[in-house]
This record gives sequence, C-alpha cells and structure tokens, in this order.
Amino acid sequence: MAEVLVLYYSRSGATAELARQVCRGVESVAGASARLRTVPPVSADSERPLKAVPESGAPYATLDDLRETQALVLGSPTRFGNMAAPLKYFLDGTASLWLTGVLAGKPAGVFTSTQTLHGGQETTLLSMMLPLLHHGMYLVGLPYTERALTETRSGGTPYGATHVSGSATAPSLTDHEKHLAQALGKRVATLAVQLASPPARPRG
Repeated sequence: MAEVLVLYYSRSGATAELARQVCRGVESVAGASARLRTVPPVSADSERPLKAVPESGAPYATLDDLRETQALVLGSPTRFGNMAAPLKYFLDGTASLWLTGVLAGKPAGVFTSTQTLHGGQETTLLSMMLPLLHHGMYLVGLPYTERALTETRSGGTPYGATHVSGSATAPSLTDHEKHLAQALGKRVATLAVQLASPPARPRG
C-alpha cells in the first residue's frame, strides 16, 4: 500500500477543505491511502506547539510522517504570495531528512487558497515547491488534459489545486475546484503506486 501524506496549514478552513478533496483523490487510486496531517500555528513559544494535540481536525505532523510516506501533497493559504509561516517553520525543521535523502525520488504536489483571484496563488505554489526540490522529490502538477483547468472561473492552476474564497466566511469549493484537488491527489497517488511497485521480471 502506497501511503500519501496530505500535509497542510489552514486558518479559515478553506485549505483544510482542499486537503480533504485531495485525500478523496488519493483514496480513489487502487493500492493507495491518504494520511491527513496539519501543523500547529507558530507562537512566541515556537520551539514546540502550545498544545500537543489540536482540539479538532487532523493530528499534528511529525518527521516520522514524512519518513514513512511514499508521497507528499502540501497545502497552505497564501501570505503575500508565499506559504504561511507555520508550514514554512515545519519545513525548516526537516534538515535531518534532507541529510539522509529519505524524501528523494518520492512524488509531491502542492495546493493553496486565497481570498482574491489574483492573490498570489501561483507564486505561493512555486514557493512551496522549492523545499521539495531540495529534498529531491518529483513534482506533480495538473495538465490541461483536465478540462476543469480551462473551464474554471475560480481556482485552478497547472502548478497545483487552488481555491478562491472571495468574501465567503465559510469554505465553499466550486465543483471545478473540487475536481482539480481530487485530480491532484489521484495523480500523485498513481505515481506513488507505480514507483512503489517492483519492476516486472523478464520472462525466460
């Protein structure tokens, strides 16, 4: 079974909803399963979370989650065209994984949410890709063979799944946004299963 870690940070719930849709895409692939995790908010006591376990939602991620996974899908809201500080803080603590190369050769994808249509979605996705490249991961995007990518009037980019919240106080993904988030999870999981499968032995 190829396990895909879906790791995110969310404040308003929009990125968390995208993460759940990514998980649905992962779970649609035979031989793949999703592990949903989040990261704690940063604080003045930033060496450890104020609470060891969140009050609700996904558990906090650990480095073991990254060691044990066969693929990673990373999500964050946009902060001035960049990923949010809590996710960046968590990634900054993965130097031991980089030294051992444990993530090298594993597939990865990214997703984000913004309040406005031109709120820095693509630069946020690109900023999230940089540490994954340093870890030697294979980046997976969304091709234009996904019709929703050309039909969407809200979120959706070839770099990864996105959501535009607008003035909504509660997360409400469009059908296109849901489809693309699921498609991203499915593409990452499919590659993870293929990479985890032993090569076919030649006959004779």
